[in-house]
Parts: sequence; C-alpha cells; structure tokens
Amino acid sequence: MDLNQKPRKVSITDTTLRDAHQSLLATRMRTDHMLPIAEKMDAVGFHSLEVWGGATYDSAMRFLNEDPWERLRRIRKAFKKTKLQMLLRGQNLVGYKHYADDVVELFCNKAIENGIDIMRIFDALNDVRNMEKAIAVSKKAGAHIQATVCYTISPIHNVEHFVKVAKDLQQLGADSICLKDMAGILVPKDAYLITKRLKDEIGLPIQLHCHYTSGMAAMCYLEGIQAGADIIDCAISTMSMATSQPADESMIAALKDTPFDTGLDLDLLVEIAEYWKEHRGDYADFDLTEATPDTTVLRYQIPGGMISNFISQLEQQNQLHRLKEVLEEVPRVKADLGHPPLVTPSSQIVGTQAVFNVLLGRYKMVTNEVKAYLRGYYGRPPGSVNEEVRRAVIGDEKPIEDRPADHIPPGLPEAREAVAPYYKREEDVLLHALFPPVALKFLQERTARETGVDQAMLDDAKKDHPAGYYPV
Repeated sequence: MDLNQKPRKVSITDTTLRDAHQSLLATRMRTDHMLPIAEKMDAVGFHSLEVWGGATYDSAMRFLNEDPWERLRRIRKAFKKTKLQMLLRGQNLVGYKHYADDVVELFCNKAIENGIDIMRIFDALNDVRNMEKAIAVSKKAGAHIQATVCYTISPIHNVEHFVKVAKDLQQLGADSICLKDMAGILVPKDAYLITKRLKDEIGLPIQLHCHYTSGMAAMCYLEGIQAGADIIDCAISTMSMATSQPADESMIAALKDTPFDTGLDLDLLVEIAEYWKEHRGDYADFDLTEATPDTTVLRYQIPGGMISNFISQLEQQNQLHRLKEVLEEVPRVKADLGHPPLVTPSSQIVGTQAVFNVLLGRYKMVTNEVKAYLRGYYGRPPGSVNEEVRRAVIGDEKPIEDRPADHIPPGLPEAREAVAPYYKREEDVLLHALFPPVALKFLQERTARETGVDQAMLDDAKKDHPAGYYPV
C-alpha cells in the first residue's frame, strides 16, 4: 500500500440488514431482529446502511408474513442519523421481470417517501435504457442516484466496456457509480484498473461492492482504494465473508493509520458483532454457507445462491449426481445468450436453462424467459447471441430493438382493482403490481387478522351465491 498518498477518508456501507442476510440466510431475517441493535448501528458512522430492495421485498411477504413497506418505515424510524439505501433492479424494480413505467414511477416515489436516501440502480445486462426511468423518477424525488455497473468476465467485458457503461450512466444523472461484483470473481488487478479509469475519466464518487465468495474481495477493496475508490460495502463480521461481503472490522483495522483511515470505532462494532452472532443462530435452518472460499466460482462464474438452487432443482429430479454437468453448462448458455452478467434475473434465466439442457438435451425444452430474452424483452444483450440457438428458439421472428418497457401496458389499474377490498394505502397497490399471487394472499390474511373476516372465504361465498345472499 502506498502510504504517501494524500489523506482521503474511505467510507463504509454496511450491508448486514440486506445483502448479508440475503446471501447467507436465504433472506429470512425478521424486522424484529433488526430493530433492537439499530441504535448502536446508527452510532457507528457508516456512510449508509443497505436495508431494503433485492429479494427482501418478495421474501418479507412470501416467507415472513411481513409487509416490506412497513419494514422500511420501522427501520427509517429507528435509524435517525445514517442514510438508508436500497438495491433496485432498474425496470425490474425488486422483481424478476420488467414492469410498466407507471409501476416504476410509483414504486420509486414511495420508496423515497418511506425513507430511502440512496437508490442503487442496476440492470442485469448493463443496458442503461432499462435504468432510465428509475433514475429520472428517483432523481426528481430527491434521492442520491448510485448507478451501477455489473461486473462479469467474458470476451466482450473489459475495462473499456465498464467505463463506457459508467459514462452513459453519468449522462443520465448518476451522482455516484457502483462497481458491482455479485459473483465474487473480480480480481485485484482489475479492481485497480477499472476504478482508476472511472476516477480519472468520470470523477464521480466510486463505490465497490464485492462478495467474498472466491476469497478475493478484501484484496480487491485495497487495490480499488489505492486507485481512488471512495466507499466499500462490508458487513458486520458475524454476518460477513463466504457469499456475503468482507467484514467491517477487518477493513477498518486494515485501513487504520493509513491515508485511507475510516475513523470508525472498532469497540462499538464488537458489541454489534456479538448481537448478530447470537441471532444468526435463530436462522440455522437457512444458514447453509460454507466457511471456506468457493473457488469453483472462478471457473463457472456462478454466484453462491445459484449453486444452492441447482442442488434443490436436481434433488427434486433425483439427478444431483449431474451437478457438475450443470455447472459446466452454465458458461455455454451464458455465451449463447451474449454473455449477460449473472445477476438477477439473468442468473435465473441462464441457470434454469442450463438445468434443462443437461436433463433434457440442449434447448430441447426452452423456458419462456429465454424466449423473451431472445426476443429482446429483457433488453440488449451485451454481446452477440448464438444465432443458431436464436433461430431454434424463436425462428425467423425479429427481436425488438427499442426499450422493452415501451411494450408494456400500464400496470397500476389492474392492481388497484385487485386490491380494492383490502386497500389501506398506495403501497398495497404496489405489492400486488409486483407479486400478484403472493400479495393477494398476504393482503387477505392481513384483512382477516384485522377484521376477523376471512376475505378469501367471503369472496368464494359470493361466487357460490350470485343472487346476492352472501353468508358470513
């Protein structure tokens, strides 16, 4: 480390309340476990806390019977000093497909209104057209826009590619740039080279987001900081490493008494680490993380969550012995689809097709998502797709070339009608707009708890008695 550099404080975003538990505990952390430690986490002096977005929105309803919007409001009330940020999948918001512009607009406004200060916005294909609407709406609403460049390794992904994406995002109004290494495959040399070019040519604050999957994330952070990175993503030690981020405490200690000293208090973090050590045990059923680095990710570029999904899918088919074949098929499918970075939803698109290819024969059965991808409805692939595969899947159909969301009709009217019997606030409309079946079940159960009337049963009764007599 060059100790002669001009002093420049490096800041830390803590991911414990979002990405850390999404990566380690299958996104099962309950809000009631977050709030008792909030005051101490708020006192640390983090640049920000990542607390919302990603898979937490879906999982809160689906698995925890929690309202994700109520979670955000409770967290905002608990954290009085520290900025809160979320991860937004561009036009996908927090879902797995593109949503209409009216849904994107309402969602971004409500996220900021309910407490989000920093919107980290990305697109799985690095197609900036899929980020335009979310950036414009969030900027107008007063949020800090952290536009994101997804990192991957392929013949067409090089320093020039990542810098070009970042420059395009700067033109859209980005306030800072995040380099997102979701698979943990960034190497220190590239962390330095990319960060240096971003700082030299763009000049915006640069934040590094690396997963520890391969064991290189902390080294990448140190090299990135040398090159000018301003902020790094970390998690409390007892919720760090493996498929999570490097530990807060380790990076603070590594930077202490250097030109990049964070100035953060390790003593307070010890108390926070003990709290999370105790409560991580409450999620033991979902804590399947290996303590050692998973270096297979360097060969297959597969995020840890994908491998666990493969295991689950293959076990259901009594085909677990074919896991290695699936892992080897993933890079081939990725290349066929034009080398998309493996992050939601492209990771699910590539991964599921790889399983089908191994079990049923290459492209003998094709998912609807792959068909939509090859038709252009997820955006512009980073590289050229395999035309032989495209013709086999969609024939002579010509893919769309404009912004995918331009082909999606407004989504709010239908959602408003569906939630009318359960409506309390506009956020309820968004629950249904993004995850209709899950949201409807959640809202029905909420109504039953609050009123003592099972609305789902009442609706069924109405169907059975069209004359207008509805027994309750």
